[in-house]
Formats: sequence, structure tokens, C-alpha cells
Amino acid sequence: QVQLVESGGGLVRPGESLRLDCKVSGFTSYYATVAWFRQAPGKEREGVTCISRSDGDTSYAEAVKGRFTISQDKVKNTVSLQMNSLKPEDTAVYYCALDPSGICILNRSYQWWGQGTQVTVAS
Repeated sequence: QVQLVESGGGLVRPGESLRLDCKVSGFTSYYATVAWFRQAPGKEREGVTCISRSDGDTSYAEAVKGRFTISQDKVKNTVSLQMNSLKPEDTAVYYCALDPSGICILNRSYQWWGQGTQVTVAS
């Protein structure tokens, strides 16, 4: 059974940093894509970034380019999201998701999802 568990959310001030982790279990295929999505209150869910497990290819939403970095630890089967220079508009529930496709594309469906972790940026 595939499971994704997010951790690392919290409350930070504007300009501060936070790192989210997504622990993947029950999935060991060489080809996969792990993505981070977020959903703010009253807004639709949006793709933030993704990474291809096989070749490390990444993609970022324009709103986070230059501030967020996705990375993976294949040994620990964990995907991390380093978020720097956080803004109030980054406040959302952040979800990680996995799909068996090895192509890193944000604008498509993902098969498995975590339960989400809250990130709040406020002064």
C-alpha cells in the first residue's frame, strides 16, 4: 500500500524559511514523479513543484521559482521542499503526491496523495 506522509509545516514570519518532507512508503519503482501541491482557503489547489525520481528533472510554478527548492533522498525515499523567503501568500495546506509516470509535469493528475501539512506565514 502506497503511503505519503508530510511533515515540517508550521507558523513562520514573512521572509523566514521552512522545510517540508514527504516520506514515501510502499512504492519502489524506478520511474515515478513526486510533486508538491498547495491549497489556500477559498482557492483551488495548485501545483508548486515536482521532481522525477529517475533523472531528477524538476519543474516549478512561477510563484515559487527562485525561492523554493525540491530535492529527493532515494535511500530514505523522501522528497523535501525547502521554502525560503516565505510570503503571506504562501500560506496554504501543502500536499505531496506521487504518480507512476516518470515525467515531471504539474498540470496533470497524481495517483497517490498525502494528508497535507499546514504552512502559515504571518507576522
